[in-house]
Formats: sequence, structure tokens, C-alpha cells
Amino acid sequence: MDPQLVSRSASAPWLSIVGFGEDGLAGLGAAGLRAIAAAAVVFGAKRHLALLPERLDGQCEHQCREPWPQPFDVAFERVLALRGTPVCVLASGDPMWFGAGAKLAERLQPGEYRVLPAVSSASLAAARLGWPLHEVRVLRPVAPERLIGLARVRLHLADGVRLIVLSADQETPGLLAALLRGDGYGASRLAVFERLGGPAERRIDATADTWAEQGIDPLNLIAVHCRALDRSAGAPTWARRCALPDDAFTHDGQLTKRDVRAVTLSRLAPRPGELLWDVGAGCGSIGIEWMRADDGCRAIAIERDAKRRDMIGQNAAALGVPDLRIVAGRAPVALAGLPAPNAVFIGGGLTAPSVAERCWAALRPGGRLVANAVTLQSEAALVALRAQIGGELTRVQVARAEALGRFDGWHQAMPVTVLVAVKLRA
Repeated sequence: MDPQLVSRSASAPWLSIVGFGEDGLAGLGAAGLRAIAAAAVVFGAKRHLALLPERLDGQCEHQCREPWPQPFDVAFERVLALRGTPVCVLASGDPMWFGAGAKLAERLQPGEYRVLPAVSSASLAAARLGWPLHEVRVLRPVAPERLIGLARVRLHLADGVRLIVLSADQETPGLLAALLRGDGYGASRLAVFERLGGPAERRIDATADTWAEQGIDPLNLIAVHCRALDRSAGAPTWARRCALPDDAFTHDGQLTKRDVRAVTLSRLAPRPGELLWDVGAGCGSIGIEWMRADDGCRAIAIERDAKRRDMIGQNAAALGVPDLRIVAGRAPVALAGLPAPNAVFIGGGLTAPSVAERCWAALRPGGRLVANAVTLQSEAALVALRAQIGGELTRVQVARAEALGRFDGWHQAMPVTVLVAVKLRA
């Protein structure tokens, strides 16, 4: 172990990150009170600082209290500039749960800080509702992108599911109710909690169908018990880790069909935190399903056609992954400057010069390249690419039963050739 690290860990931390609730000092333990009193500088939201008395027992002389600056990155710089000075940061509830504590910890060495958490708002809401917190999905739409954040809710909608949405502002409950109504979940029960844990706590109960604006406090949280209407009324529930039906996507025919998509995704093998390039994305089905497969999966859809880019954006929002990044342009030029991927899918542009080679060069070690071909020309390009980089070729052909006069017969779809190659070294 690094002896310097041991030395730092053994010394007293200069930064205390204290969870602070709407009940103010009454909710703090002795350690939290001491941390605030001993700090030369105390950072906190204005509402938190307003709950502190002018002076605490044992308070540091000439203590400075600073409202948490915006944007957050500036705030972190201000805190880190005081390294070595006793500093206390007040953060709502549990600082490591969607809070400033996690961001500060990323920037510090162990031993430089300590975290004294309070009860999180999600824990308080679950306690009020009698919900097992480990069975609840907690989501956070971030202002000013709350519409994008709310679209993420769609990824988790299913009959009976319980969600807690950490609201961005006073408009979030109404926007969420409208989204639920539009997606066929108007019967879902909402419980909006304002200023949880403090003397001004208030609870408002309604369904998404009956929700009416009523002067909501900006500091609120929304608990949702999902209730779907009849499936025919438009509330589809789709599995996250299986290929979606083709009609889940708006498309113009440029779509990797469901059965081939399932094979393709199994070869791409999405893993949490990994990045996919979806080259020649069409309507975005591969990138969207990649992101739906696991939390933290990221994707970039590269598409030259403007109408198809619009469809990608619509499909991504409708299917709960609005963070899909869309890049305009034709590969390989449009690939310049993009972060290195863990996986690449080439659905279009195989016959264009150097597209596959550029993708392979950008791929991280251990990454997967998957390319599909339908035409003879693109299949020939796959065979030539395999000779360069290795890999496995598979031909997939699907037949569906269709009417044939008074009977049924098999209708053969065009075969698709799939190349899978794993990059073993840089």
C-alpha cells in the first residue's frame, strides 16, 4: 500500500459532507453538529443555510457560510480550492444518493473526506407508503432537461411496477401525469410529497388521469404505482432484454428486423457502461435496444439521412432511452472525434471505402464488431473484411407462415450474413 495514502487516511479529513434534511438541526446527530461547528467554511443550499442558527456551540471563529454556487462544476472547484481548510458541505438527505457527495468523492483521495448521511427522500417516501425500497426503481429527471429525463420513465413502465421520481421542479408532476396518460397508464396512482421530513411536508394523492395542477412546491418527489389500461388501449409492456416487435419503431423500411436483431444483439453482448457505435443507424433500432439492455449502456447512432435521424430521436424517446446520441453524417468522415467504442454495429455503408477498417481501428481491446450484409456486394465486403481481421461468419434466414390460397405456406425472408469479430489487442 502507498505509505502516503496510509498517512492521509490516518489524518483527520479536511472535508465533511453532511446530509441535511428539511428538519434542520433536529435531524442531525452529534457528529454532524460538530462537523458544521468546526468548519471554517460551510457550503449549502440557501434553504439549508437558513436553518442554521447564527452561532453553534464550539463554532469556528469567523466561520464563512456560502450558498452552494451554480453550476455544480463551479461549486466543486470552489470546494477543492480550499483543500486543507476545514470545510463542511451540506447536502440533501444522503449525499451519496444522487447527491453532491458522490461527485466530490470522485475528485478526492480516501481520507480527505468523510460522509455523514441523513435519511434520503426516497427512504422517507417508501416509509410513508409502506413500499419495500429495494423493490422500487428511483429515477431522476434533471432540469432543464426534465422532458428528456421523464422519457426515461418509459423504460420502466409495466403494470404493477413502483417508481419514485425525484422531481426537477414544480412542473414535473404534471408533465409525468401527462406522459403516463399518453402511454396508456392513466390509471396509475400518484403520491406527490413536498418537503419531505420537515414541518411543511405535504402529500397529494391522485391518478394520472385525475391529476390537476395545484401550486406544487418545487422541492417535491413523485411516487408512482403503475396501472396499465387494457393492452388494446395502447399500453404495451415490452421486455428490456429481448428484441422488440418491429412495429415498436417508426421506420421507412430501413430496420433490422426482429429475429435478425435478436441475433445481432446477442453477438454485440451489451454490458453496463459500454459504448456502441451504430453506423448507418436507419431508424436506430440496434442502438436503442443496446441502451435498453442494461443500465449505463451508451450508444451513438451515426446516420446521414435527416428524416431517419428524426425517426431515431422519436424512437429513442418513445422507448425510454432519450440519451441516445445522434450524429449527422456519413461514415467514415462522421466518425472523427467520437469516443472509442466497446462495440460497433455496421448496418449500412459496408461497401463504402474504409468504413469497416476505421471502425475496427477505433474499437477498444476486447470490443466486438458486428456487421450485417444482405446484398451480394456487401457480403463480399464481409468476406474480405474477415480475411483481414478474422471472426465468424453466420448466415441467418427466417421463414414466416403466410396465407397461401386456402392454406398456409412458408415465406422466406432474404438471408442475412453476420460477421462477428472480437478485437483482442490494440
